[in-house]
Amino acid sequence: MVNKFSAGKRLVALLSSVGLTLSACAAPVAGSNGLYATPEGDAPVVANPTPYSAALVCLAEYARAHHVNAPRIAVGRIADYTGKEESDGSGRKVTQGASLMAMSAFAKAGVPLVERYDTSVSELELKYANNKLISDHPTPGAQTPTDYRRILAGQVPGSDFYLAGGVTELNFNIRSSGANFDGGGLNTQDLKGSLGGTVFVMNVGLDLRLINTRTLEVVDVISYQKQIVAHQIGAGVFKILNGNAFDLSAGEGALEPLQLGVRSVIERATVEMVANLYGMSGPEACMQTDPLGSGATTGVTGAFVPAYNNVETNNAATRQDPNRWDDRRDPAVSAVVRDRY
Repeated sequence: MVNKFSAGKRLVALLSSVGLTLSACAAPVAGSNGLYATPEGDAPVVANPTPYSAALVCLAEYARAHHVNAPRIAVGRIADYTGKEESDGSGRKVTQGASLMAMSAFAKAGVPLVERYDTSVSELELKYANNKLISDHPTPGAQTPTDYRRILAGQVPGSDFYLAGGVTELNFNIRSSGANFDGGGLNTQDLKGSLGGTVFVMNVGLDLRLINTRTLEVVDVISYQKQIVAHQIGAGVFKILNGNAFDLSAGEGALEPLQLGVRSVIERATVEMVANLYGMSGPEACMQTDPLGSGATTGVTGAFVPAYNNVETNNAATRQDPNRWDDRRDPAVSAVVRDRY
């Protein structure tokens, strides 16, 4: 009876400690900050480059240094033609945002872009302007607008070329290899262990074409594929000691990001197409430029048009800084947050 009572006390104590631990993590009553729980993680926002992003930036610097008259590009629909879906019905295996990746790639290369992918807002504004319902620069506090927006002939710049294509391949388990070892003593009390590892290879393929908007002539076609690797290793031991069984196992695995692979093939194709449009001889032309020079408006995060003369302190290089604007990493922002609260 004493043993059962002691075991019961230990069980209650264990459940109480678990309950206290859980209550410290989340509670049904909001704290003073208005939150039930603090979100996990503190990783800052960082750039999302591929091995070809630096080359795209080099293209932009080359065009600027040599005063290249870059053509205007529109990016059309780059669809997923693989037809592969998750077995649980949660969606497609390949990203549906390949067109957006291509836009970012052309922006990194300094190519002027015109929007043709999502024109819903522009079309609605044009409709309102045509009915004289939209005003420009209204006077603050005025009851009536100062003037209505006028539609001018030729106010929308056209594209010289547009990009189309799709993700055409997704092949699983092109090749896999693995090994596993189990060993130990023959007696029940002897130590036993296992060790194993596996490697898988898959690939993703892309076909893109660049089309002359005026003539519909296909001026450039590129097909690329990239292999993606994954690995998994694990080890475990089992031992019976003093009437107690101990089973310890550990493992590690990683899968090269599939969607980053899609971005990589898109950026490689963009590098080749833009180098052709700019008339670059090859990568050796990059040795004469500084892709991340001070005041550059093109970087591995994309490109922007300066709204003010502040590119010395707000440029492409600063956009890549993972500490900038982070209230836990940027001293300037941290000071403002401290003063506010």
